[in-house]
Amino acid sequence: MKLLVVDGQGGGVGKSLIAAIKKAVPAQTIIALGTNAQATAAMLRAGADMGATGESAIAYQCKSADVIVGVAGILHANAMLGEISPRIAGAISLSEAKKVLVPLERCGLMIAGVGKQSLDSLVQEAAQMVAAVLADPSLK
Repeated sequence: MKLLVVDGQGGGVGKSLIAAIKKAVPAQTIIALGTNAQATAAMLRAGADMGATGESAIAYQCKSADVIVGVAGILHANAMLGEISPRIAGAISLSEAKKVLVPLERCGLMIAGVGKQSLDSLVQEAAQMVAAVLADPSLK
C-alpha cells in the first residue's frame, strides 16, 4: 500500500506520526510530503523511506495513494499559515485514499465530538488506525 504523510511548517507532527507508524508497522514504506524542505527533512530524519517537497509533488502523489496521514488542516485551504494551498487541499480531499487525520485546532478547524487530547495521544491513535487500515485492505 502507498502511504503518504503530509506536513508543513517544521514537520514536527509529521515526524511524530512517521516514528509512531514505523513502530506500529515497521515494514511499511512511508513517503513524506512536506509543504517546505524543512518539513520534508524532519520527516526523513524520523524514518520516512522517501520524501518530496511542494505543491506539485503532493498533488501528484495523492493521485495514487492508498492512505494519507496528517493533521486535519491538510484538507483546509490556506491552513498552516497558508502552506496548504487550495490545490494541495483539493488533491488530498479528492484522493480516493483513506485519510487518517489528527484533529489539531491550531489550523482553525474545530471538530465536534473530539475532546482535548495531548499530541502524543493523538499521534499514537493515528498510528493504530494506520496499522488497522494496512492490516485489513477491506477498510480501504
